[in-house]
Amino acid sequence: MRTKIFGHRGYPAKFAENSLEGFDYCFKHGAEGIEFDVHLTKDGVPVVMHDEDIKRTTNGKGLIKDYTLRELDQFHLANGERIPRLRDLFELAEDYDGQLNLEMKTNKFDYPGLPEKVFDLADHFKFKQEIIYSSFNLQTLVHAKEVRPNQNYNFLTDKEIKNPVEFIKEHGFSGIHPEHLVNTKAVERIWTVDSKARAKKIIQYGAAGFFTNKFEDMMDLRKEVANY
Repeated sequence: MRTKIFGHRGYPAKFAENSLEGFDYCFKHGAEGIEFDVHLTKDGVPVVMHDEDIKRTTNGKGLIKDYTLRELDQFHLANGERIPRLRDLFELAEDYDGQLNLEMKTNKFDYPGLPEKVFDLADHFKFKQEIIYSSFNLQTLVHAKEVRPNQNYNFLTDKEIKNPVEFIKEHGFSGIHPEHLVNTKAVERIWTVDSKARAKKIIQYGAAGFFTNKFEDMMDLRKEVANY
């Protein structure tokens, strides 16, 4: 299996994290997938950012859930962009040949209705590959699967899962996204891989993919690995 390389939060090694500029570069320069995180504003609009608080990656501070979209628009990323709406990214990605990995960022705040809003928005677009949905919050994925059963769901984890194959069968998930490579068919993609030695092992193992902040370096590495 050819291990796909995903731009983690776009291309933060070169561009503002989770910025449209970074995602667009990924689309145009060979990234086979992108990974990004989604929250809900106070008025229920899906936006793209990793942290629950905007202070690390914008000129503002405070929790996304406490701002309306209009209020969030007064702040900007390091490159001057506004905080991207999920709609903005979907519009940019509609002609992208690669795959989208959408993380529902509910491990700290639940964001009731997030899966429904994401699915309703995705219904307005025709992507070339199915969206991968992931979350650290098991209940979010369970609920999402109840709402839309036939989607690609993967459980994110930084902990060991006993009997991972049975775990994904029990929940009807496609796989798990662990922090470290483990020898099981349940593993789909690994995060976050910026070490070339680590990436080489994952490629040789034949995992479905991995997320990296340095996708161009990893694309070059894959060319060096046997059978690629």
